Amino acid sequence: MAKGHRSQVKRERNAQKDTRPSAKLSYARVPVQKACFVLDQIRGKDANTALAIVTYNPRYASEVIAKLLKSAIANAENNNGMNRDNLYVEECYANRGPIMKRIRPRAQGRAYRIEKRMSHITVVLNER
Repeated sequence: MAKGHRSQVKRERNAQKDTRPSAKLSYARVPVQKACFVLDQIRGKDANTALAIVTYNPRYASEVIAKLLKSAIANAENNNGMNRDNLYVEECYANRGPIMKRIRPRAQGRAYRIEKRMSHITVVLNER
């Protein structure tokens, strides 16, 4: 059986909740490996420097991550009342998402599979 009243259970669950500002993008049409090339460059950097890095990075994943980073910064300012100049990227990671399977016709009636991979990208900020 459950321990305590429903409101008590909710209170305990919310007490354990992570209060750091973050932003998450699910089902990004970028493979995890390609997203990690960009995420590795911004991990541990301050928010303004990280934004400059992804803005001038030629990879496709950097456009997606730039938008996500701007969202995390806006969350930190509006929801948590943090100063933008003191923010830095504490965590950023990409998890594997679903795979869209497509077929490529080949010679002699064969068919090769093409796998279009997706990822779930998360950026977590904190204040120095």
